[in-house]
Amino acid sequence: MRVWTVHVRQGQETILVREGFAALAFLFPMLWFLVNRMWLVLVLYVALGAIFGAAAQALPEAAIALAAFAVQLLVGFHARDLRRWTLERRGWRMIGVVAAKGGEDEALARLYAGRPDLLAWSAARA
Repeated sequence: MRVWTVHVRQGQETILVREGFAALAFLFPMLWFLVNRMWLVLVLYVALGAIFGAAAQALPEAAIALAAFAVQLLVGFHARDLRRWTLERRGWRMIGVVAAKGGEDEALARLYAGRPDLLAWSAARA
């Protein structure tokens, strides 16, 4: 069963953010941040990478590689939390959690069945 957090903003489509590890953010963090319009997170990631690169020059290459892998692993585990944080900064409100066995469409169907008032939020956009 997959779990999503539900984010709403007046006049906008409902956004579901999936829980769990983000493999694409682990493999391609800067591209993942760009695709999800997470500009501040991208800037912080690049700045921290530059600081780490400057500070790690005296370390052996194996230690640098291990530390870089650990950072990428943390990015993969926390990427979706950072997306939720970005949405909150932009005025989106998290209103709950929805779980479904299928994909995002089934999760939206379960959400709207339980909260039909949210359909009015999306309809206001049209």
